[in-house]
Amino acid sequence: MFDTMTMTKIVGGFCGAFLVFLLGNWAAESVYGGGEGGHGEHAQAYVVPVEDAGAAAEPVAEGPSFEEAYAQADAAAGEGVFRNCRSCHSIEQGKNGTGPSLYGVVGRPVDSIADYSYSGALEQVVDVWSPDHLNSFLTDPKGFAPGTKMTFAGLNKIEDRVNLIAYLDSLDN
Repeated sequence: MFDTMTMTKIVGGFCGAFLVFLLGNWAAESVYGGGEGGHGEHAQAYVVPVEDAGAAAEPVAEGPSFEEAYAQADAAAGEGVFRNCRSCHSIEQGKNGTGPSLYGVVGRPVDSIADYSYSGALEQVVDVWSPDHLNSFLTDPKGFAPGTKMTFAGLNKIEDRVNLIAYLDSLDN
């Protein structure tokens, strides 16, 4: 068992270690700033003049619009993008997974599969899955419909989104 001397040594060891950490903190504060002896209160020694400092930056080209990109969409490439969706969704009619079946999703009313329990968040945002609505949803599902059950982070590239939408649109002729 533990006797009084053993417990005194253990408590003394913890107190000593704590004291070392406190002294280290004090030394670091005095060397690297933050306290009264630090560098936080000094004025900047040299200011670099910048031409057109008040002018607005040129807008960055964001790429093609959704309509332009969708006109160029490749359904075969969208089949490859669908691998991200395959773990939760099926493309077979009437076969649901963790998510609802995506057969015929383009043009289909939102929350329309009878044997799937939706969260209700989607029908508060849109009525029908148009290509434009699917694009917005696939960009950021949680941002588009807060409260949705879909946990996917989204597709960043517009080319991937339009190819996926074209593929899903091609499934039901």
